[in-house]
Amino acid sequence: MKKIAITLICSATLISGCANMDNTQQRTLSGAGIGAVVGGVGTAIFHGNPLWGAVGGAAIGAASGYAYDAYKKHEAAEYNSGYNAGKNSQKSNSNSNSNNNSSGN
Repeated sequence: MKKIAITLICSATLISGCANMDNTQQRTLSGAGIGAVVGGVGTAIFHGNPLWGAVGGAAIGAASGYAYDAYKKHEAAEYNSGYNAGKNSQKSNSNSNSNNNSSGN
């Protein structure tokens, strides 16, 4: 029971410590944390050394979190580019339509 309480307290402290981080830092740290837990539990289940499993899992998780962040940034940039292109296209179409309507009168 003590181990569970300590784990919960440590987890809450780590989560609240992420408040001042940017998205890249949060995603990298989250990936490292999740990877450490999965690696530690996985090696413990298969009778390996949980410490090395946690270290390896944290490294892989951090790299995965960073790669996910890069993907999300690229996705957002493409969305914004398309949105701005559509917005500019609507402006130019409405300007040409208003010019056509005024010249036709």
